[in-house]
Amino acid sequence: MMELEHKFSRLGGDVTVTSGEAGTVISGYASLFGALDQGGDVVAAGAYAASLAALKARGGTVKMLWQHDPAQPIGVWDEVREDAKGLWVKGRILTDVARGREAVALIAAGAIDGLSIGYRTRKATKEARGGRLLAELELWEVSLVTFPMLPEARVAAKGDDPEAAMLRELAAVFHDARGLLVSD
Repeated sequence: MMELEHKFSRLGGDVTVTSGEAGTVISGYASLFGALDQGGDVVAAGAYAASLAALKARGGTVKMLWQHDPAQPIGVWDEVREDAKGLWVKGRILTDVARGREAVALIAAGAIDGLSIGYRTRKATKEARGGRLLAELELWEVSLVTFPMLPEARVAAKGDDPEAAMLRELAAVFHDARGLLVSD
């Protein structure tokens, strides 16, 4: 049996977080196509299509977990789809669940700003640079996480401190520059 893998990303500035009677709604990109992650992998456009079609055919869903812990579901993904940019998700963090309330508070404070996908690789090719081009993935779950692997996307909750957001973006630029220097 193949082990479940994880890919981390930060949600982009086009992510929204709103609260209502149905819970706290969050939407954005859990994975970006063509972006090199810190593990050296790149997800190809269309990598999730077969998995999403199979889930839909059997009435299954992608799970929303806390830190990839299957014992800690914190909500539901109401919509999971691919577009030209990547894997877009929209769901509700359930504030009737204690961990859901904690997650909402941590997102609002800026302590949590990442998403991570849990998947099994179905088709991949080794790249000359050492990473993989992931062509087909079986998506199991999308988690809210502390340490994302793909710095291009971030959670942007309403009321974010603009100076803190600028500092996070600057840190990501320095991180990317360091990666370029180390690889040469």
